Amino acid sequence: MPAANDPTSIQKLLRRPDWLHSVFPKSPMPDILSGMTVALALVPEAVAFAFVAGLDPMIGLYSAFIIGLLTSIFGGRPGMISGATGAMAIVVIALVATHGEQYLFLAVILCGIIQICVGVLRMGKLIRMVPHSVMLGFVNGLAIVIGLSQLESFKDKEGNWFDWQTIGIMAALIVLTMAVIHFLPRLTKAVPSSLAAILGVSAIAIFGLPLLGLETPNVLGMAGEISGGLPTLNFFPAEFFTLSGAWDALQKVWAYAFILAGVGLIESLMTLSLIDEITETRGRGNKECVGQGVANVTCGLFGGMGGCAMIGQSLINVNSGGRNRLSGIVAALLLLAFILFLGPWIGMIPMAALVGVMFMVVIGTFEWASIKMFKRMPKADMLVMVTVVLITVFLHNLALAVLVGVIMAALVFAWQHATHIGAEVKTNVDGSKVYQLHGPLFFASVESFKQLFTPAEDTDDVVIDFYYTRVYDQSGLEAINNLAEKYRALGKKLHLVHLSEECAALLDKAGDMVEVNISEDPHYHVATDRLG
Repeated sequence: MPAANDPTSIQKLLRRPDWLHSVFPKSPMPDILSGMTVALALVPEAVAFAFVAGLDPMIGLYSAFIIGLLTSIFGGRPGMISGATGAMAIVVIALVATHGEQYLFLAVILCGIIQICVGVLRMGKLIRMVPHSVMLGFVNGLAIVIGLSQLESFKDKEGNWFDWQTIGIMAALIVLTMAVIHFLPRLTKAVPSSLAAILGVSAIAIFGLPLLGLETPNVLGMAGEISGGLPTLNFFPAEFFTLSGAWDALQKVWAYAFILAGVGLIESLMTLSLIDEITETRGRGNKECVGQGVANVTCGLFGGMGGCAMIGQSLINVNSGGRNRLSGIVAALLLLAFILFLGPWIGMIPMAALVGVMFMVVIGTFEWASIKMFKRMPKADMLVMVTVVLITVFLHNLALAVLVGVIMAALVFAWQHATHIGAEVKTNVDGSKVYQLHGPLFFASVESFKQLFTPAEDTDDVVIDFYYTRVYDQSGLEAINNLAEKYRALGKKLHLVHLSEECAALLDKAGDMVEVNISEDPHYHVATDRLG
């Protein structure tokens, strides 16, 4: 044990915990400046995502503040930014349209509880099971859905298209917004390009169009009046607190809650992995699940639309020097300041500017490289990616799309490896026939495994060597048991060698046919329900 006066030991005792160090870093200025940049970039997207979901802009802003602050404090990835996102906004469109905002807030609370459970049960690592083809389909489908949803901005409240002059003016302002966002970073990065685009296009719409005689209420002030204040607790209807009312409400929202939880965790954990690669550090996936859950429960209680990690804002933060929790906290608090003091100004933002921002989000979200890779990708991966895109676009169910994609990819993998098991057959010095197996033994390769053997034609003494084979599941164990029974019925001696100790113990019918040499046998576990 080190001496008490050892300077190294004293430094270790005085060292601040990682969490506290991340909130109060020794050099806070990079995180403060980065947080300011992110806060400015959060405003237009939070308002735009609220419109996508058919909600009041203040709901999007409050959600971005609550989600951003709590995930920065309790999440598992310092430097990652969370807020109201398009992925979750797409999911809530049908819920809001069918049942109303109160059911949305209940769904967000339930979503958060589910996410906390996923983190507590340490299931965050399941994101590793999502293949790259599924991720490509996910982000591409999400981009298409967000893009198509912007078409509603060209319609009035009754669902009728605007006149051609209004559509033309809006299209021109949209193109101008996109041009500013695209080209401004090449000139300067001192001001977020999305903010500059919003301010510039708003000035043109408010002051320039009237001078040209092109003033139209369908272009100016589409965001409506916004009055900002501190978020307040949401009071649910009285019927939610009766047994029958609570059960009826849960029946309406539970499916949406699971979808929201799945979409939020998938996007958050994918973003976490991306930030890990960029910063060459490692975040804590399960802690991030709990942090997202706490944030969404709180968001629902305060009447928010929920949210998750934001890939674009997280990249802005990291590239601007924000590597600690402080950057996310600063961004959230500044966003609240914008809400409190700039609410009326936010309400004057023309819809065309918000649509332009969203179109740039679409362009940045879509994986354009997947188009170039399309002809070079394996056909199975192309089918998986296209299927995920189609489910996302036509069903607006991102969680289902990812689940179907993972199942398809797993079945493709099983099919491709079903015939990868083989045997090298030879005779040893004792005259015994030896089957040297190669490849995986699992449910898909069981039939190929059975066809390798000819019990009736084999010698009276047979050896099956599993040294280069792994038994992965209960189906593989049963196949070995059945084969052993056939040789026993023919009165032939069978030796099963180089099985793992666990596998040997699970073979009920082989009995003394299993020869275990612990010093040489492989060690692996078998996925079977008999292991509890």
